[in-house]
Amino acid sequence: MADHGATSQYVKLKKIQDAPAEDIQPGELNQPVSVPQLEVHRCQECGQPLPESYEPPADEAWTTGIFGCAEDTESCWKGLLCPCVLFGENVENIKEDVPHTTACACHAIFVEGGIALGAAMPMFYGIDPQTSCLIIEGLLFTWWMCAVYSGVFRQTLQRKYHLKNTPCDPCMVHCCMHWCALCQEHREMKGHLSDNIEISAIVNPPAMQEMSMNDARDATSSENSAQTHQQG
Repeated sequence: MADHGATSQYVKLKKIQDAPAEDIQPGELNQPVSVPQLEVHRCQECGQPLPESYEPPADEAWTTGIFGCAEDTESCWKGLLCPCVLFGENVENIKEDVPHTTACACHAIFVEGGIALGAAMPMFYGIDPQTSCLIIEGLLFTWWMCAVYSGVFRQTLQRKYHLKNTPCDPCMVHCCMHWCALCQEHREMKGHLSDNIEISAIVNPPAMQEMSMNDARDATSSENSAQTHQQG
C-alpha cells in the first residue's frame, strides 16, 4: 500500500504560456544582407573592381575662371559686401551636416574681425611697437589659418566634381584671392546644381466624357433595330 505522506516522484506537467508573438511585417525577414567585404568599387566603363586607394583623376576644368566674378552679379556683390554669408552658403551646399550659420559666424569672427582689428591699429597710439608686431603677426597667422580652413572646403568641392587645382593650390588661392575664390566656388556649385534639375513631364488626365439624352436615344434605337433585324 502506498504511503500517502511520501512525495510523489512524478512531475506535474503545466501548460507553458505562449510568448507574445512579435509583429512581423510581410517580407521583413527577406531583407538583403550588406556584406562590406563584397562591396567593391567598380569602373563605370568596364565594370572591373578597383582598389580602395583609387581616386579618379582631377582633370575637369572649372566652368568659370577665377576672375569671372562679373558673370554672376548676385554672388559678386554678396562676396564683396558679405563674404561670410557667401562662405556659409558654399559650405552648406558642399557639406549638408554643417549649417551655414556656423561657417558664417566663424568667417565673420576670424576674417572680418581680423580685418577690422588691423584697420583699427593706427588709431591706437600708445601701443608698444613690439606689441604691435605681435598683433600683426597674430593677424597674419589667423589669415593663413582661415585660408587653410576655406581651402579644405575648396578641395572637397574639387574632389566632388574632379576639378583641377587652378590657378594653384586651394589654400594659396584663398590666401591670395579669397573673395574671387568664394565667388568662383559659388558659380561652380550653382552650375552643377542647375544641371542636375530634372524636368518632370506633366500628364493631363483625359477629359470626362458625358452622354447626352440624344445620344442615349440613338443608342437605344440602334439596339432595337438590331434586335428586330435578328428576329426577322
